[in-house]
Amino acid sequence: MNNRETTIKENAGTWQEGMAKSITFIVTKDCQLACKYCYLVGKNEKERMSWDVAKQAVDYILEHEHDFPEKSVVFDFIGGEPFLEIDLIDRICDYIKKELYRCHHHWFDSYRFSFSTNGINYHSDKVQSFIKKNASHLSIGITIDGTKRKHDLNRVWKGGKEERGSYDDVVRNIPLWLSQFPNAGTKVTISSADIPYIKESVLHLYSLGIHQVNINVVFEDVWQEGDDRLFEDQLMQLADAIIDDGWYEEYACSFFNETIGKPLDPERENNNWCGAGKMLAIDAAGNFYPCTRFAAYSLRSKAPIIIGNVRDGIDRNKLRPFLTLDRTTQSPQKCIDCEVASGCAWCQGENYDAADTPTIYQRSTAICLMHKARVHANNYYWNRLFRKLELEGKREDFEKNKKDVNPDIC
Repeated sequence: MNNRETTIKENAGTWQEGMAKSITFIVTKDCQLACKYCYLVGKNEKERMSWDVAKQAVDYILEHEHDFPEKSVVFDFIGGEPFLEIDLIDRICDYIKKELYRCHHHWFDSYRFSFSTNGINYHSDKVQSFIKKNASHLSIGITIDGTKRKHDLNRVWKGGKEERGSYDDVVRNIPLWLSQFPNAGTKVTISSADIPYIKESVLHLYSLGIHQVNINVVFEDVWQEGDDRLFEDQLMQLADAIIDDGWYEEYACSFFNETIGKPLDPERENNNWCGAGKMLAIDAAGNFYPCTRFAAYSLRSKAPIIIGNVRDGIDRNKLRPFLTLDRTTQSPQKCIDCEVASGCAWCQGENYDAADTPTIYQRSTAICLMHKARVHANNYYWNRLFRKLELEGKREDFEKNKKDVNPDIC
């Protein structure tokens, strides 16, 4: 292993524990795939960020250092598929590094470039050159949904008369990715159609060498009657397999988390789940958003919420409503009183898109039954696992060494 590979490995885990400012560049709205559950309803090949817009965005952010007091920053690049614009991304990242140094900025050497990619062109020379150049400040996740059957059910190539799954095109790059980012996790999405394949898919990802499977159900209202029962059954089967085969010793799945499924004290635990408003997203037109989910290509029925642009800056009055959001201001009473409320997530953009009126203060509850099913299976998992560990005299060691897993990935 050379020094650069060592650097990649040492910087592949959680960074700054979520305390960094998140700034997202929507570099393209194009993608090779047409995933059936994708919330990006307005993907297209035309809206690509120019260098001029990207430079103006970086200049504005770095010149207004007092407005971004966070100790660290994550520059996130998304699409569509971000690596379709690897030349632009490479130029942006070079400029950011140069300007951080030139300005003596407090983010100098406390920044990270982050990507979630479909993995199709991960092996390309340009992407690999970018990775080698930025290894010590880089996080990359490849999305693979599980087995070929589950992955190809939703993650299909766009165009063509017949649907063609992308599993084979992605899985070939998993070994290279894991050799560079062995601690990285993948992001798995569950929709109604693929519930029956949850158990086999998580175990398949483990067998590929992926130690952390971040997995969540879609927030949109796509769920059918009985889906919650099927979901709970799959998670119970997965729990048995993980415990019986010892996967829990080295592998983790975010569906199983000790902190979820408890009542909340609204006076002490009233934070907003979502980070919209604390983040910043920039699109190809140079518009600023409180999150990418408020850009037009993310919305089915609502107008985008623009909080500024690269020329005029951020409009604090338009941003203020997002900074006042908390659990009680947007949740119905049943959610506030729910006995298993902890860990029940929401997406602010989906709340807005699904609301009866153009408001960000109406929480969508489409995943209510799915969350309760998850809680039932989660309780089963931990009760069974702890009983096994106590009988074997291994619980204390497990508590010391267990992996931290993000309970829900938006």
